[in-house]
Amino acid sequence: MIIRQLIYLDALAREKHFRRAAEACHVSQPTLSAAIVQLEEELGVLIVERGRRFQGLTKEGDVVLAHARRILAEADLMKESIAELREGVSGRIRLGAIPTALPMIAHITAPFSSRYPAVSLTVLSLTSTEIQDRIDNFELDVGLTYLDNEPLDRVISKPIYQEAYVLLTREDGPLGGYETISWAEAGELKLCLLTSDMQNRRIIDGIFRSVGQSPRPAIETNSIFNLCSHAGIQGVSSIVSLQLLEFFGVPLGTKALPLVEPTAQRTIGLIVADRQPFAPLARNLLMMSRLVEDAGLPRRPIVR
Repeated sequence: MIIRQLIYLDALAREKHFRRAAEACHVSQPTLSAAIVQLEEELGVLIVERGRRFQGLTKEGDVVLAHARRILAEADLMKESIAELREGVSGRIRLGAIPTALPMIAHITAPFSSRYPAVSLTVLSLTSTEIQDRIDNFELDVGLTYLDNEPLDRVISKPIYQEAYVLLTREDGPLGGYETISWAEAGELKLCLLTSDMQNRRIIDGIFRSVGQSPRPAIETNSIFNLCSHAGIQGVSSIVSLQLLEFFGVPLGTKALPLVEPTAQRTIGLIVADRQPFAPLARNLLMMSRLVEDAGLPRRPIVR
């Protein structure tokens, strides 16, 4: 068994197509197929369901794939550790962030890139579930996600900031004279909210349930920017994070009302896999990241 065979298997599982997997590995399709067959012969099991097209992995293949990804991750970790001793911190780090945390991601990546210019970063917008899954499958090095709402497994975490919530609404609308608004009152409005696959939406639904409300949003989106744009429509309001507005500012013609009764916050922070030895790049990113409120970074005032 050689590392190359495991790389081909991982690519095939991701691409679900022999030709695309071969292209991703920069080899011919016969080369990739032959390597998979050789791996099956060496292990004495059928890994890939046979057919004219890729039909998936066998049960044994799923087990092989899980071990293959662990072996490949360990091989990458070995290379990183050796490179750190010889050349200092270098390589590539993959960071996944929940959509509501994207405006804050530069507070983490900018200081890291400044300190370690030889490291390249890939930042992906993912749901909290996708972040957990990709960390488990060695497809992500670090995640920026909620820490205190839904359970996290097999990770080490570090808090970065507290997410707070405001109602974004037209300043010339019926709520223009308000200074704050209760969650119970907000539950009676025509709302634009994130889709239910987003943990932010599940958090907001939970807060509404705590005050006896169960609003049905008029508009759902998976984009935090759509939340802001729809709040400019007459008769529609959005619930957004305070941090989003601190970064981009309040959209023209709208007003941000703090949501009260209750005043709710959730902790967002970095997570990495709880594995030993610790990956050098993930370790350095975690160590140098600080609470955003203590980072001395500029924050845009919220005009209400």
